[in-house]
Amino acid sequence: MSHILMSTTAAHGHIHPNLPVIAELVARGHRVTYPVPERFADAVAGTGATPLRIRTDLPDPAKGEQWPDGGVEAMRLFSDEARSAYAQIADALQYEHPDLVCYDGSGWAGHALSRVRGIPRVELAPHMIAWDGFEEDMAEAFAHLETPEGLAWRAEMDAWLAEVGAGVGNREFLDRPDRSVVLIPEAMQPNLEKVDRERYTFVGPVIGDRSHQGLWPKPSRPLLLVSLGSAYTDRPEFWRDCIEAMHGTGWQTVLATGPYVSAEDLGEVPDDVVVREWVPQLAVLAHASAFVTHAGMGGCAEGLWHGVPMVAVPQAVDQFGNAARIAELGVGEQLPAGEVTAQRLREAVLRVASSEEVGLRCAEQQAIARAAGGAVQAADVVESLLPATGGCAGCVCGRGACGGG
Repeated sequence: MSHILMSTTAAHGHIHPNLPVIAELVARGHRVTYPVPERFADAVAGTGATPLRIRTDLPDPAKGEQWPDGGVEAMRLFSDEARSAYAQIADALQYEHPDLVCYDGSGWAGHALSRVRGIPRVELAPHMIAWDGFEEDMAEAFAHLETPEGLAWRAEMDAWLAEVGAGVGNREFLDRPDRSVVLIPEAMQPNLEKVDRERYTFVGPVIGDRSHQGLWPKPSRPLLLVSLGSAYTDRPEFWRDCIEAMHGTGWQTVLATGPYVSAEDLGEVPDDVVVREWVPQLAVLAHASAFVTHAGMGGCAEGLWHGVPMVAVPQAVDQFGNAARIAELGVGEQLPAGEVTAQRLREAVLRVASSEEVGLRCAEQQAIARAAGGAVQAADVVESLLPATGGCAGCVCGRGACGGG
């Protein structure tokens, strides 16, 4: 049995995509330690992994706390979290060394620990990854990191990495991973033909059993799910537009409004509209005829998995590129948030749901997503990177190097 450390940040879009991989590794007999704050401990424990409960200062949408839209503010949020998480993880594991570290693009604490202790590592990426020419193609998107404020943040990162003994500066630390398992549909990856296949292995969307989250009754009429994820839901006008758009169309509309907006904020809610703070998204999508999404990567992957036509209304960061990709694939349309009206939203939903061409493209992408390797292939890659000899019984150092002494 090997000991694996999983490192990411306290956000639904970072934790939930890798849980089926963690469950597969545990089922194969590996011990997985997963640092998370209390609010994610049950989800992690459900995989059979051991939650390492740590403190976090990251925003908690359930408490009405907002995430920044991006820029240096967001980078500093992640680096502050990495420093805090690193200290807690290093303290908890001071007497044992994992055999392997899994991390995602935000799991800087585990990434740093792997460098400090010389532990093999592999990225589990729930997001698009870099391609040949990425730095040049995306220079404008990362220009904020070369401003005086951005350079000051880079200097802070360098100081922290030197303090813990990571042996690299921020640019190498944030560069492409040595090895990566990509947990998204290949179809959502920009410039796929320029991706280094020796470094990156795509396994498709990793969809696990979420029946514990609850079921959703099969409707007697077409169903529309509307969700803006967990971080960008404070949009009362948008939700009111959704109600006006779909009321009286003969559809059942389900609004997953998040914690910032209540039914009372939306005025009178008609019988053909259901308003919930949270819904079991996979269960609802299994019955959906259309999906209005903020185009977060998780939502896009789940929409493709269920073959549901999408209307993408991006709110921030990578969602704009994802929304464009949805349209390029022909599985839906994109509608800029600033251009949403009840009429335009209704027309877009009815158009994608009734289009034979969109239906065919959705069926094609659903078949591709379900034929990908998923959690099994991801676990195969992770196991291939484990040291030939794991820890031994009674081992003090945790890696079998002490002969059990």
